[in-house]
Amino acid sequence: MGRSIVIWVFSLGTLYGYAHVASTVEKTRATSTTSFKDSIKWADYFYNIQRYNKAIPLYKKNLENPNVARTRILKRLALSEAALENASKSTANINKYLQLEFNPNFLLNEGFDPIRKTREFQRISRHIIPKVTTWSIMYLFVAIIGFYIVLLISLNQQIHPLSRLLIASFIFIHSFFILHISINSANYFFEYPHTYLMSTWGIFLYGPLLYFYIKTTSSKYTFKPWDIVHLFPTLLLAAYLFSEVYTMTGHSKIVTMLSRMQNGMGPQDSDRLVILVLLKILSLIVYGFFIGKAYSRGKRERLLDEKGLKWQKNLYTIHILYVLTYTAYGMVVINGNSNGWLYDLSTASMSLMVVYVGYSANIQPNVFSGVYSYRTNKLFPKYEKSGLTPSLSLELKEHLIHLFAVEKIYRENTINLDMVAQKLDTTRHNASQIINEHFQVSFHEFVNMYRIKEAKELLTDDSPKKLNIINVAYEVGYNNKVTFNKAFKRDTKLTPTQYQKTATKIPK
Repeated sequence: MGRSIVIWVFSLGTLYGYAHVASTVEKTRATSTTSFKDSIKWADYFYNIQRYNKAIPLYKKNLENPNVARTRILKRLALSEAALENASKSTANINKYLQLEFNPNFLLNEGFDPIRKTREFQRISRHIIPKVTTWSIMYLFVAIIGFYIVLLISLNQQIHPLSRLLIASFIFIHSFFILHISINSANYFFEYPHTYLMSTWGIFLYGPLLYFYIKTTSSKYTFKPWDIVHLFPTLLLAAYLFSEVYTMTGHSKIVTMLSRMQNGMGPQDSDRLVILVLLKILSLIVYGFFIGKAYSRGKRERLLDEKGLKWQKNLYTIHILYVLTYTAYGMVVINGNSNGWLYDLSTASMSLMVVYVGYSANIQPNVFSGVYSYRTNKLFPKYEKSGLTPSLSLELKEHLIHLFAVEKIYRENTINLDMVAQKLDTTRHNASQIINEHFQVSFHEFVNMYRIKEAKELLTDDSPKKLNIINVAYEVGYNNKVTFNKAFKRDTKLTPTQYQKTATKIPK
């Protein structure tokens, strides 16, 4: 009996052990099956047979799987949502993927075709995929011209050093900003992330640089210690940008730009865009007023000659055009909107400034020095102590033009500098200075200029009283035909006879 009880207990224990083992095996098998069905392989299987509704949850479960690359899962999620035409979810995954691995070519995948024309996808592709446009090429061209002008002005020793520094800095800021715009308009800011806000540091310099240039070239203004306050806004902004932006890594800047874009802003916009735009508009308006006052004073007191005044008037006009166009753009931005053509219009105004200064640097570099050119222009060092004031210089210039254009004193074959000085009621020295500085030619060249001009008119005269060549020479002030022929050919590259024959062949 006791033996039977032992056998029964042992059998019962054995059965319980088998049951426990069987239960454990079943649980293990069930857990294993569930884990496999949640694996990345099942996600890929459903993705490959285009059952995206089943693939998406599995991919999401594996986002934190350390054994699977997160970028791979995000790409599959973006393409799966695109196949289901969920544009907002697809672009959200694209954005997350790009923050980990920036590859704009991914957006060219044909899997995005179902959502390619949606607003969400176009917003991200418009900023991500690099594309060279007509505007970006034009801006790049203007920026290169601007940097060339800066070099040209900086190396031109004829321009007064202070004038050279101010106008060169002014154009450099413009050119640097236009280069930044060129990079932005071609969507290369992600390729070169360190261009993020690269020109923002100088937005408060446009007004001060032009103001002090106009002021110093109009009245030989000398800087005072308190003038440093004009640089405070730039110094504060530069310090902030250096600490918060410029020291960031390239990857961090990409992430920041993508976050801006995801929040509906431009990739290169600052999170304090409205404040910066308002402050820039305020700076442009205030300094526009100061520049206007400096220019008006120079004009009222006749501190510059006619050419210098025209040069400064054109600078001021273009600057005011930029102030107006940028203010219009800024008002749109402040109201929470965006307007591309207003932005392009303000940039075009800035480009016009660069091109105009470039034209002047090549055609009439003497205007850059302003009032300095009368006494310290290195092109005419002998006039530095002449004592000829700007107003008197302008008055003598007008009298000189009257003598030659109206009275035609160049017809006298004995004309000389002393005779001209006597008619101007000034010294020989001053008469020479007037011709050199206002017309950039010598006295001999100035006389020939008027003589040859009238000779051309006489040679093409078809009236009955038409003069022959030797008589034309005598009429305009030459003593002999040889001198006349040499002077005429130097000016026109033709002899008087050749010029006359060529002119008669041109139909009237």
